[in-house]
Amino acid sequence: MKAIATFAAFAALLPCAPQAATITSGELTRPEGPRHYLLATPQQPAAGKRPLVIVLHGHAGSASLVFGKERLNAPMQQWLNIADREQLLVIAPDGARGSDDKRGWNDCRADAETNPKTDDVGFISALIDKAIAEHGADPARVYAIGTSNGGGMVYRLGVELAPRLAGIAAIAALWPARSLCTEPAQALPVMAVHGTADKITPFDGGEVGHFLLRGRGSAISVERTLAIWRKVDQLPDAAQEGALPRRRESGDTSARRYVWGADPQGMQVEFIKVEKGGHTEPSIGHRMQWYVNALLGAQNADFETAEEAWAFFRNKKREPRP
Repeated sequence: MKAIATFAAFAALLPCAPQAATITSGELTRPEGPRHYLLATPQQPAAGKRPLVIVLHGHAGSASLVFGKERLNAPMQQWLNIADREQLLVIAPDGARGSDDKRGWNDCRADAETNPKTDDVGFISALIDKAIAEHGADPARVYAIGTSNGGGMVYRLGVELAPRLAGIAAIAALWPARSLCTEPAQALPVMAVHGTADKITPFDGGEVGHFLLRGRGSAISVERTLAIWRKVDQLPDAAQEGALPRRRESGDTSARRYVWGADPQGMQVEFIKVEKGGHTEPSIGHRMQWYVNALLGAQNADFETAEEAWAFFRNKKREPRP
């Protein structure tokens, strides 16, 4: 845990370098029609196979938002800096439109009426195939991270694409109360970040959404969600824990890390609990506008979410199948 915390704290304090990764637009033909994605590649030529990170936007988001190409100062754009610095491939796909005409993902929530009905697991699997075949992605180092509905989709990938993934991270997302999916059967490293004052995906579980956001289903609590992954990973109930250093910009929020599993190269579940944090990704360098905080709740500034996720992912590899 100390090694993870030390690296992440150092990386998060680095100045945000220019987003030098090259972004290209692509399209895959799928049974539901063409599916769009953005690919970020480092400027330097590859010295070998590169790790691949799939980043999934939330409900009503987009690939363009993930990469900081819209008006909101989205924290996940930090992946562009990480891609160039660490020589990663990063793919941000666009979700399909649901019955509310907003882009999203067909995650495991059986009662999320406005979710699209597309085969998003098949879409992500095809993107991984393409990245391996055409861009030199390392099949042993494929990771997925998502926020909100995107985080819920990452949990579905953790069940249905577990043999292809070396680790997943879910931000402001919970396991569904009524699920289309079975619980995970294959061990997988999992990281989660959640605010205790999240009113859209409530920390203690319940109905997802708010008075302007209906039909989004229901979920279990953070603790029960983490317990599902600890069980399949065969990890103990006791965690190593410690507070993250406070920053003035965090206001009333604070962050505390819990880690189950001592080996950074092995099976771990990591959770960063954001006290009084809302439905946002914590960030030092990518601060959300005031009206976003007014709608979604307070954004913590004690750590950079993407940097913490990469610190969690970087030493984990998928074991070759026999």
